[in-house]
Amino acid sequence: MAAARVIEDCRTGQMPTPVVRAFFDEPTFTASYVVHDPATRAAAIVDSVLDFDPASGRTGHDSAQAIVDYVVTEGLSVEWLLETHAHADHLSAAPWLQEKLGGKLAIGRHITTVQETFGKLFNAGIEFERDGSQFDRLFDDGDSFQLGSIQVAVLHAPGHTPADLAYIIGDAVFPGDTIFMPDFGTARADFPGGDAHQLYRSIRRLLSLPREGRLFLCHDYKAPGRDAFAWETTIGAQRDANVHVHDGVDEDSFVAMRTERDRTLAMPRLIMPSIQVNMRGGHLPEPEDNGTRYLKIPLDAV
Repeated sequence: MAAARVIEDCRTGQMPTPVVRAFFDEPTFTASYVVHDPATRAAAIVDSVLDFDPASGRTGHDSAQAIVDYVVTEGLSVEWLLETHAHADHLSAAPWLQEKLGGKLAIGRHITTVQETFGKLFNAGIEFERDGSQFDRLFDDGDSFQLGSIQVAVLHAPGHTPADLAYIIGDAVFPGDTIFMPDFGTARADFPGGDAHQLYRSIRRLLSLPREGRLFLCHDYKAPGRDAFAWETTIGAQRDANVHVHDGVDEDSFVAMRTERDRTLAMPRLIMPSIQVNMRGGHLPEPEDNGTRYLKIPLDAV
C-alpha cells in the first residue's frame, strides 16, 4: 500500500520537508494551513475558515482572502483543499477558495455517516445527497495521493467524529481535532458517532510516527498559564508531555478522564450553522424563493 510506504519513509527519516504556513482565526480559535512542495510549488489548503457572524447572519472572506493573497504572492498552484473532518466550530471556506484557486476538495469517506446523522437532525430533504458527492474525493484509511513530488498518506483517525482524517505530508502531520497542544490535551469525544476508545487508539497510532515529526494542530485555546496561541508541536513533545495522553497513559484511564471531562463541556458556539454547511462540503444552502439563504436551528432536539 502506497500510504504504508509513506509511513515507513517517515520512520526511517526519509521524508521530505514541505513548507507550511499557518493562518490563525482567533474568533474560532482555528488554524488553517497552506502546505506546499518547494520543488514544484504544488500546494494544499487544510481546514479553511469562512468568516461568519451568528448575530447578524453575515458571511465574509477576509480569512480566506489572506490565504488567496499568500498563494498568489508565493506563486503556488493549489491542487487540494483538504478537510480533516466536518468541523463543529467554524464554517469551511473551501468552495470559495476552490472557485478562486482551483484544486480538488477532499474529506474522509465516513462523512456519509455524519451526513446521515445530521441530515435527519436538520430534516434535510431529498435534495440533500448523503453520499459524499459534495466532495471531489473521499479518502479511505491508507489512501495516498501526490502533492507535487511529495506522496501524502491518509490515516482514518475516528473518535472525535466518525470521519476524522490525519494527513501525513512529508514530515508534517495534520491531525485535525484529534489532539491539541501538549499543555491542553485532546479533543472531545461526545458528539454523535464520537468514541473515546477510538480517539485513544487514533492518537496512539499517530504518536507511533517518528518523534521529530511536526504536528500542525487545528485549534488552540491557550492552556492555563500560557499567554500566546500555539499550534505547532512535535510527535515527541506529545508523547512526553501531553496532559491527557502522554506515554504511560492507558486506554481505560484516558477514556475515564475524557468521558468525565466531556460531561462538563458546553456545545460549540457555532455547531448548528457549522455542521449543516460543512456536511455539504462548505456549500451554503440554496436560496429560497425570495433569494435569501437560511440556516436552521432545531429547537429542543439536542
